[in-house]
Amino acid sequence: MVDLTHPFSGDTVYWPTTEGFRLTVESEGRTEKGYYYAANSFCAAEHGGTHVDAPIHFAEGKATVDAIPLERLMAPGILVDVSARVQSDADYLVRVADLQGWEKQHGRIPDGVILLLRTGWGEFYPDRKKYLGTEGRGPQAVQDLHFPGLAPEAADWLVKKRRIAAIGLDTASIDHGPSQLFRSHQILFEAEIPAFENVAHLDQLPPTGFRIIALPMKIRGGSGAPLRIVAIIE
Repeated sequence: MVDLTHPFSGDTVYWPTTEGFRLTVESEGRTEKGYYYAANSFCAAEHGGTHVDAPIHFAEGKATVDAIPLERLMAPGILVDVSARVQSDADYLVRVADLQGWEKQHGRIPDGVILLLRTGWGEFYPDRKKYLGTEGRGPQAVQDLHFPGLAPEAADWLVKKRRIAAIGLDTASIDHGPSQLFRSHQILFEAEIPAFENVAHLDQLPPTGFRIIALPMKIRGGSGAPLRIVAIIE
């Protein structure tokens, strides 16, 4: 089993316009009755660290986190590794040709799989400057974001030509950093395909031969949620 989840802490990477993860110690130590007791509270935005984007995030009337079918969260997985092509191109877009290149080696992308994209950008996590392109915070920092993502044309191809259950990658967004319209989000989510972002340790997965279990916090009405995602290599 491979844990594909970054731990949540003060170092967790969040979108520049949201607050980060905060853990508050409520109790820690021996009680008056002699036993040890620890309890904390935490505060976090939906979208940060390893998390799921529910379709409603960019598609009105589509599934919230608690309504995502389990079949989209637990399924066979495949890995498309474009890290060799990304190299120093912070704004790389995974294209249809990349997906077709995988198919030439491994066959047609099967129906119902969870498609994971390895760009190699995960090696920079949690260094915000390298991973996001900026350490800035607030709305003005969004224009300085630079990291790879999925081309809208490739998202459209996946929706119209293939039948994947979900998609994930090792960057902060399924759309690349400079995106202003988040078209890949819109296309995928309109088709009820959820996205997993900030996925860890994709370098430990083979192209095929594994299953994914990706269970988010079940937030009623949520547009996203922290995610615990693991791969079981068969």
